[in-house]
Amino acid sequence: MPHEHRKTPGRGQLRGLKVVEFAHVVAGPLAGSMLADQGADVVHVEPPSSGDAARSMGPRRDGVPLWFKVAGRNKRSVTLDLHHEDGRAVAERLVAWADIVIVTLRAGRLRNWGLDWEAVHRINPKAVLLQISGFGATSSLADAPGFGKMGEARSGVVHLTGFPDGPPVHTGFSHGDAVTGLMGAFAVLAALHRREHDADFDGEWIDLALFEPLFRLVEWQVIVHDQLGKIPERAGNQLAVAPAAVINTYRSGDGDWITVTSATLRSVRNVARLLGLPEDEFATAQQQYAGRGQLDEGLRAWIAERGTTECLRAFDRAEVVASPVFSAEDIATDPVYAERGDIVTVDDPDLGPVRMQAVIPHFHRQPGHVWRTGPALGQDNRLVYREWLGLSEEELRELEKNDVV
Repeated sequence: MPHEHRKTPGRGQLRGLKVVEFAHVVAGPLAGSMLADQGADVVHVEPPSSGDAARSMGPRRDGVPLWFKVAGRNKRSVTLDLHHEDGRAVAERLVAWADIVIVTLRAGRLRNWGLDWEAVHRINPKAVLLQISGFGATSSLADAPGFGKMGEARSGVVHLTGFPDGPPVHTGFSHGDAVTGLMGAFAVLAALHRREHDADFDGEWIDLALFEPLFRLVEWQVIVHDQLGKIPERAGNQLAVAPAAVINTYRSGDGDWITVTSATLRSVRNVARLLGLPEDEFATAQQQYAGRGQLDEGLRAWIAERGTTECLRAFDRAEVVASPVFSAEDIATDPVYAERGDIVTVDDPDLGPVRMQAVIPHFHRQPGHVWRTGPALGQDNRLVYREWLGLSEEELRELEKNDVV
């Protein structure tokens, strides 16, 4: 059974890397999840009474929450009360043990609990601290609360998402948190690269605000406003500042949605040919842009008159890039996902076999793998505290007696 492993299986690019998370819900734990998927030993620290809030979020099956089974996978769960002086002493030992420390607490609480940069660096001068917060440690809002949706709104992304005559729209998942977690994992690896190649490495503090990753990814919004004085606006399925002649979603005669996109001169001419429009009227980029309304309406009518399978076959023959808009059910049955091995089955002690995303990206020489689902609260207390940190049996019993762990 996957939950019986005493140490993380030695597979993946990051095997041997030690990570401790004083983080909850999405952004910080997702950064740790990226590292755990590639073989790092990741210890997820949770309050003894309630655990990570993510444990109670989202749909359930037979009373068992499903989200944390994925969010907590490949990690070790330990409980620790950081309000207690003895709990903070154990936290110091975890920091001393780790290569990477991930925190998502407000600046004031980090200082009070001895998990700010100064304390972490004093305890472990070679440690890398990834600190994720709503507004960053150096801003006037360092102690203000923040969530991923706030980060999405502040990044400019929500302003750009939706149709011109409609309201700004958030995506239907934890977009801001997830991208922050991914960028946090990237930042950690950048710091580790320097640690391996710089004999003078003296630790690193990565200070990441929730709005910054998405802000960075919209590459053109600042320079367009700076140089042209323009504020990019919502454009539906088009790109706000670089609209293509063909890019939209269309409903087929079966009621399915299909995305069609053509961004090169040749591919747009292929669309015109498919619709029976004169190709010479779409020979240049200027002609194609001027005729984008005609192409859009033509595709809408053409697709609506045909079933999804017929549309996709015709697009394939015409060398037009198109795809159904996938639901979770479509993903579960799609042959390409299966061929890529992007969904794996993992044994879970509460639910039995469950399917979830495989480790992505794929490494062919030393791949990571999913060896356990999200563990029970505090399941790894004894392993981490006794075997990894070296606490005595008496110390652990005293901590348990005082409800510190």
